[in-house]
Amino acid sequence: MTMKTESMLSEMVRVKSSVDKLILKDFLPKQSPIPEVDLLYKMLRDYPARPAKGMRALMCLESCKAFGGKEADIMITAACIEIFQHWILIHDDIEDGSEMRRGSPALHKKYDWRLALNAGDALHAIMWGALLRNAKRLSEKKTLAVLQEFFTMVSKTTEGQHIELGWVVNDRWDLTEQDYFAMCTHKTSWYTVIGPMRLGGVVGGADEASLEVLVEAGTKLGVGFQIHDDILNLSADPSKYGKEIGDDLLEGKRTLMLIRLISRCTDTEREKVRAVFRLPRDLRKKETPYVMDLIQKYDTIGYARQMSTRLVSEARAMLHDVKWKRVPAALEAADCLDAIAKFAVERDW
Repeated sequence: MTMKTESMLSEMVRVKSSVDKLILKDFLPKQSPIPEVDLLYKMLRDYPARPAKGMRALMCLESCKAFGGKEADIMITAACIEIFQHWILIHDDIEDGSEMRRGSPALHKKYDWRLALNAGDALHAIMWGALLRNAKRLSEKKTLAVLQEFFTMVSKTTEGQHIELGWVVNDRWDLTEQDYFAMCTHKTSWYTVIGPMRLGGVVGGADEASLEVLVEAGTKLGVGFQIHDDILNLSADPSKYGKEIGDDLLEGKRTLMLIRLISRCTDTEREKVRAVFRLPRDLRKKETPYVMDLIQKYDTIGYARQMSTRLVSEARAMLHDVKWKRVPAALEAADCLDAIAKFAVERDW
């Protein structure tokens, strides 16, 4: 029986609470007699203390359990996935010029951007140090395998971020949907789905064939998740979403909806859209209603929603074929993973 969304969300809250407690209590320093360092410690605890879903940590934990692993064995790794997200979001917000994160000003808006950048670097170092704590609980082989998986996840994510930033920096408009899918696979799929599930699989004892299936299914699920997130950026309730609506347009991101629009609109409309994205952020904000009108005119949101739904449906089918451990607790965890995948394209935050 497939787990209901309500039960999955309840499990997400439970796991997020446990992970946050581990991060804030055991992994992050609290105070320093040196005022500047004390401020750094305060900044390190800022994003971890803000409300967030904790979906990645949950996927990691449930994947581990679905392969027959123990929850206690995966908690450090799940917590480090959350630390990874915190530091990479600090950097991402600076690079994109984002103003809001999780309902509050981005860290570089609360403090000087140089201090925020350094705080992100510090969290990055803390992540690797925390991962080494696995050695006290896991075998040496598994500990090293977890470190290797993290290295791959970080590398893929930064490659994807570089691709996306490069499109903006170089004013690229000759992009196809396949270009977008490739970027999302690196930037989103690996750190949102593939990495967390494979890390759970490594600790839970999954075989290599199963880990490869997680890459294939995770690729589709991650891209579907990102498309849905892009849709929410243009249409969500601001009180739930936690960022400024339309922020992707202000940041110049080449989403599937924008790529689709450029391929469908007239030459005149296309040139106007390009001109809008060459404007500075404050001036571009005045012109984004024009772009939104075109997005509505060509229904690129509807197109993106269909694509996201199809990709996630394909990913769920692939996950159903994974060789999870055939015991009640493991099958319940596999059901939770399916519920998370379903939630990926139904969420409104």
